[in-house]
Amino acid sequence: MNNQFVLPGSYKKWTWILIIVGLLTIIGGAIAYHPFEHAGHGVNTDATRFWAVLLQNSVYWLLLVNASMFFICVTTMAMGGWQVALRRVPEAISSVVPILGIITLVILLAIVLGHRTDIYHWLDADAVAHDKVLKGKSAFLSPTFYITWSVISIGLWSLLGRKIRKLSLDTDKNGTMDYEAGKKWIWKNTVWCSLYTVFFGLTVASTVPWLWLMSIDAHWYSTMYSWYTFASTFVSGMSLVAIFIIWLRGRGQLEYVTDEHLHDIGKFMFAFSIFWTYLWFSQYMLIWYSNQPEETRYFVDRIGTQTQSGPYHGIFFFNLVLNFLCPLLIFMKKSTKKNWTIVTLVGIMIIFGHWIDFFQMVMPGTLHEHANVETMFFGFGVAALFIGVIMWGVGRYFSNHRLTQINHPFLKESMIHHT
Repeated sequence: MNNQFVLPGSYKKWTWILIIVGLLTIIGGAIAYHPFEHAGHGVNTDATRFWAVLLQNSVYWLLLVNASMFFICVTTMAMGGWQVALRRVPEAISSVVPILGIITLVILLAIVLGHRTDIYHWLDADAVAHDKVLKGKSAFLSPTFYITWSVISIGLWSLLGRKIRKLSLDTDKNGTMDYEAGKKWIWKNTVWCSLYTVFFGLTVASTVPWLWLMSIDAHWYSTMYSWYTFASTFVSGMSLVAIFIIWLRGRGQLEYVTDEHLHDIGKFMFAFSIFWTYLWFSQYMLIWYSNQPEETRYFVDRIGTQTQSGPYHGIFFFNLVLNFLCPLLIFMKKSTKKNWTIVTLVGIMIIFGHWIDFFQMVMPGTLHEHANVETMFFGFGVAALFIGVIMWGVGRYFSNHRLTQINHPFLKESMIHHT
């Protein structure tokens, strides 16, 4: 098998171009927006814009790359052998979690310890003392709990993911396994994947989106919010896996990955686009139907009222077109999920679409009506840094390890996979 991979010069060039563009954007933003000027009880639009964009990008890209390890774990627990031939791709993507985790943690700490009440209203002690709703949530929405749980979450995602990747890499060094050795390895791998999945459920599928994103609108809540956030980042994560697989296959790597494997990745992209839409509609419909002011406020800030459109009206529904209508119509046919070019284009569209989704999650509660085209372009520049870091981390993993897990007990099953 062709497992010795050398990163092409063009890949390295674009990696560093994106990183430099991102760094220059942040430096330029720091000069232009004066991010350490405190907002007080109002909104310092420039400083708020700086931190809101950093929050949006850091959380989105971290949860996106973290979805790769979740994919590995759930397919391992399901005894899915089909993913073995391509497993090193999500492993490589998940290896970036510690790096993006540190970047995200620094941003979160700067917001909380910097007392950015323009981002999180519940950081204002006086407001909490005179607000029954905020006071009732103060045990959860407090700097101590926020920081502690953020550190634990990012730390365990990194440590558990590292352990699972190490188990995978050990098979390259330990040689071919007989039946008993393979059975023991599968069990050990499944146990660690189970631990990761349980913790993933306690964080990404519940508490972390509440803390990092939903608490921006601390008076509003939704029981579907964490699942909505999970679906958004998981389908984006699967799209990134598909893009890297197609790129490697185009360079003569991953020779045992076929159209059948891509078809299954495409099924995930298709299915979770539908699942995301189900949650989008359910959350919107139930809040619209009940028409309770404490719930409808969230959507009024985004799409406005019957008599006046909100500032995010266009983005709100454009988001639905990119993340539901297009994947639905394009991926309905089996043949399109096996077409390498179409899957690449749809993957890029989904990643961009859910970046837009996170934009409209963060900006209405922080910048209110002040988010403009300038905010969007500043966000694109910051996103370039995160994309560059992901490319750097994934490229490093590809360069240092085999691209196929050659001694996995299920490798033959993956090689003959057919759907």
